[in-house]
Amino acid sequence: MAKKEKIKKTLVEQILSKAKIEHIGLSINALDGNSPSDFEKSKIYKTLALTGSQTGPIIGIVPITEHLSEKKLAKLSGNKRVTMIPQKDLEKTTGYVHGANNPVGIRQKHRFPIFIDQSALTEDFIIVSAGEIGRSIQIKAQVLADFVEASFGDLIDK
Repeated sequence: MAKKEKIKKTLVEQILSKAKIEHIGLSINALDGNSPSDFEKSKIYKTLALTGSQTGPIIGIVPITEHLSEKKLAKLSGNKRVTMIPQKDLEKTTGYVHGANNPVGIRQKHRFPIFIDQSALTEDFIIVSAGEIGRSIQIKAQVLADFVEASFGDLIDK
């Protein structure tokens, strides 16, 4: 019988484990739209990096099934306006490539304000990137928010 291949923990998973934060590491690539059938897509959240007119870089986290309202995030974050960080500047700003941005790693490297859509509070857990393409973590939204000092609010464009 073949040995089960052990997947090396990402830096994000190591940080959470060291802090004794309950989470589950997963192999999910939300970028290509493929997610295991045992997860509803509404539980998978994307981490978006933006620049605020007053604050500089800020992070918005919304379900992958929804669109972020820049207007709502601007108001919530105390900015007149916010705009997405161009993909070419993303790694330089957050330290992560497109598809690997995550609130835990960004909070560890930077002190950017983080905002999570309030819909996360209605879920048993949410799934966010673990800092590498194809790797994610399952975590309770409030636990994540407490760890990264995030605020909840209505961020979805309706």
